[in-house]
Amino acid sequence: MSGHSKWATTKRKKAAIDAKRGKIFTKLIKEITIAARGGGGDIAGNPRLRLAVDNAKAANMPQDNIERAIKKATGELEGVTFHEFMYEGYGPGGIAILAEVATDNKNRTVAEVRHLFNKAGGNLGETNSVSWMFERKGIITLPKQNKTEEDLLELVMDDGAEDLVNEDDFYEVVTPVEAFENIRKKLVDTELEVENASLQWIAKNYIKVEGETSEKVVNLIEALEDNDDVQNVYSNADFED
Repeated sequence: MSGHSKWATTKRKKAAIDAKRGKIFTKLIKEITIAARGGGGDIAGNPRLRLAVDNAKAANMPQDNIERAIKKATGELEGVTFHEFMYEGYGPGGIAILAEVATDNKNRTVAEVRHLFNKAGGNLGETNSVSWMFERKGIITLPKQNKTEEDLLELVMDDGAEDLVNEDDFYEVVTPVEAFENIRKKLVDTELEVENASLQWIAKNYIKVEGETSEKVVNLIEALEDNDDVQNVYSNADFED
């Protein structure tokens, strides 16, 4: 997991800033809308929607916003239809980057994403040009809440967790996709505060970036994340000191 935990800390701080700006609500509402449109508005029968709603509540999104997004998705209210895509490319220093987007206008979004790659000295690639360098994992973030690493390990490892990343003030539980929901539910049922839980693309191997290259990669990732259509960004850059 080298490099991932360092960037996780950076993203966590940025998420807190985005939450204050309300920017994170835009991404969460899109995820709720897509989940409800694809699997129905019943949370009990739609795991993706249940996860999206739980993450929205963890970000302190008002219940009215959540219900409105679901109703727009199911046709009870008029709403926009979002489509999901994943763009792949290379950033500065040959770093591989994946960008998950949810958009109502693919032509606009691909033009904007390509511009950001080109501006940073990278280039947008074809499908599967870099995705083979990543694997899908469940990532669950929890504040430490006076929970020791040993206690948390005992709680999640028997259910198939692969790793526990111990950061300054939070833990990150890494799971295989098939064990993700069971482990997430177990943590919630144990009344632990789950700050965020999601399926993410994690690099199989990381490339060390330093100095000017590191700064350029960070700037590109942040520019992509600031785009309203981009939901998540992943890279194989190792930012560790």
